[in-house]
Amino acid sequence: MTLEDYLEQDARLYPDKIAVICGNESFTYSELYQEVMSRCRQLTEASYHKGQIVTLRSSQSVDFLVTYFALHKIGCVVAPLEKNVPEDMFRQITEKLTQHAAPEGSADILYTTGTTGIPKGVIISHRTIVADAENLIGGLGFSHDLAFVINGPLNHIGSLSKVYPIVLLGGTLIITDGLKDLDGFFNAFDYPYEKYATFLVPSSIRILIQFSADRLSRLADKMDFIETGAAAISQDDMERLCQLLPKSRLYNTYASTETGIISTYNYNDGKCEAGCLGRPMRHSQIIITEKGLIACKGETLMTGYLGEPERTAEILRDGTIYTSDMGVIDEEGMLHLSGREDDVINVGGFKVAPTEVEDAALAFPSVRDCICIPVRHPITGMALKLLVVEAEENTFNKRALAQYLKTKLEPYKIPLLYETVDMIKRTYNGKLDRKFYISSQPPKSSLT
Repeated sequence: MTLEDYLEQDARLYPDKIAVICGNESFTYSELYQEVMSRCRQLTEASYHKGQIVTLRSSQSVDFLVTYFALHKIGCVVAPLEKNVPEDMFRQITEKLTQHAAPEGSADILYTTGTTGIPKGVIISHRTIVADAENLIGGLGFSHDLAFVINGPLNHIGSLSKVYPIVLLGGTLIITDGLKDLDGFFNAFDYPYEKYATFLVPSSIRILIQFSADRLSRLADKMDFIETGAAAISQDDMERLCQLLPKSRLYNTYASTETGIISTYNYNDGKCEAGCLGRPMRHSQIIITEKGLIACKGETLMTGYLGEPERTAEILRDGTIYTSDMGVIDEEGMLHLSGREDDVINVGGFKVAPTEVEDAALAFPSVRDCICIPVRHPITGMALKLLVVEAEENTFNKRALAQYLKTKLEPYKIPLLYETVDMIKRTYNGKLDRKFYISSQPPKSSLT
């Protein structure tokens, strides 16, 4: 069965149940399926056909979901792009897609967040969508009576993948437009449902903890679980969220567009282990290579990068995706992430994972956000620099932070330079944009 087969089944089994809410709109499963079939007829009359790859701008709306389901229903492959993608890039991607045919069984082409040039188009199959859904159902405990609040963009795997298990089980989706409007986010939990869940990237969790901790804590009795992913969450934020939501399951998930949903860990287990990502889910396997890198196998993997067989072969070989993530599996079979191979900074022969420095710094009271980057140094070759967003204006003390970090980290992991900034640049899905800061460093001569 495909996702759309399950949607048809929901319309038959639960015709009067609310399927999706967005703003002032709400649709039962019967109404949603009727809308999808009506859109199918419109698209077919407009000459859309099986095998065609269709680009469209994503939006936080029921209309986007209707079009997404309808295109699948008539056999098209959907390439959802960020709603504000520049027109030139939209045109370039569309033209590129017309030059290629997607393999039989393909459902989506999801574009990874790129910091330069045109990002890679990841081919996702219908089989992969269902496997991801079943992994999430078993790993996180999705249920028929769950109302899931989606606040992230529906062209990224983080939020789009949460549509899958809800449709398989006949649950309810509540779509909001991000955290720019905190009232809008919290209002999504005012509907008459007893059990809610949501997905939040770590930067969003930090925003909620800092600016709306009281409102978040008032959801303790109805928040079934919160999942995070896409980037590392700090130990301090994990512990604070456990305090605010003591009854909720709080998951840290290992997933990517290429690998699908692989493993998860409920850190509200009394241990709250930073970097722990749990055991592989039903359709997934994890291998640690000789270099200490994570490799994944199973039904959730991408088919490949569209039109880029050489780039595909760099990471996908013999049914296994080889990532740049460094990790270990402990004696209990739990995956622990220790950073990315290409992020490691060599300081005088010592290798430093910048995430470890950032995690320690984020626990310092006057640090709201930060990023650790390499800068050239005439003696050690590279040194560490920490860019910091102050929790409150003029509260940041560089010397005090350095002294604090000395109690948490080995000497070679202590940044040499500190600088306050207004904000930390992130990619659209919440990851720290390290490439931006590294590429903007002054030339070697100006630093030496």
